[in-house]
Amino acid sequence: MQDHDQYRLYLHLAETLSFTRTAADCHVSPATLSRTVQRLEAATGHRLLDRGPHGVCLTTHGRAFRRYAAEALDLWARYRSDAAADDDLSGHLRVFASVTACQTLVPDLLGPLRHAHPRVTVSLRTGDAAAALARLDQGEADLAVAALPARIPATVLAREITRTPLVLVRAGSAPAGEEFTAAAEPFVLPRQGLVRTAADQYFRGLGIRPHIAAETDGHEALLTLVALGYGTGIVPALVLRHSGLRPRLRQVPVSPAPDRLTIGVCIRRADVHRPVIAAAWAATRPDRADRPARP
Repeated sequence: MQDHDQYRLYLHLAETLSFTRTAADCHVSPATLSRTVQRLEAATGHRLLDRGPHGVCLTTHGRAFRRYAAEALDLWARYRSDAAADDDLSGHLRVFASVTACQTLVPDLLGPLRHAHPRVTVSLRTGDAAAALARLDQGEADLAVAALPARIPATVLAREITRTPLVLVRAGSAPAGEEFTAAAEPFVLPRQGLVRTAADQYFRGLGIRPHIAAETDGHEALLTLVALGYGTGIVPALVLRHSGLRPRLRQVPVSPAPDRLTIGVCIRRADVHRPVIAAAWAATRPDRADRPARP
């Protein structure tokens, strides 16, 4: 529908705050994009964007309309999925998730889709959790299971699945009278991503500059180096709990502890009109009665 196309353009523009970038990314001319904004402003009766010498910014009404447009597209995706529930839906869904997410979250997450639409096929690609949103943004995946940042890009629809604490882990069993002093410990940390950001914030809160013995591109590699004795690691508790290295590792009780990590499922807003993706998005709703219970 025309209104939904306008909403998608507006949400992309509200994220980039660049007419040039949004026009290029969405394959429309700058003039078409400007007319879209003008039509939305005429329909709402308010100015949504201000253009000044320092660039584009959202007005108060512009921020409110961004929320409305996002909710409208989400409702539209739900309607299309529910209306197609009795149809013989077929197609292909590309999913990206970490190894841990595949083993712990994805089966329950995609179970309702598999049950309702057995002709939909799924390809599952695993990799570093920090790369999940980038894979989605680059069009290499239709749906991603990823750690969610505090600020979700306007081009992405995200739904929380679970939360997991971040824990400190060391090799072996705890010796009697062990004391843990973060300032004196070597650490093994993710090279990038939200866990690394949380770890850096944790160290700043302690007022220390940690000795970083090694950096890795994934949690599984991190736990391997920790098990080899290279240092103390910081990982999601979910990863530690389901790791094959768990018998060789121990959690270090600390206070204060690092922040929790929010895990969610994500799709691109621009894809909500695609039947297979709309069906997958609807199947991940927390109110789905046919979702298997998580152990």
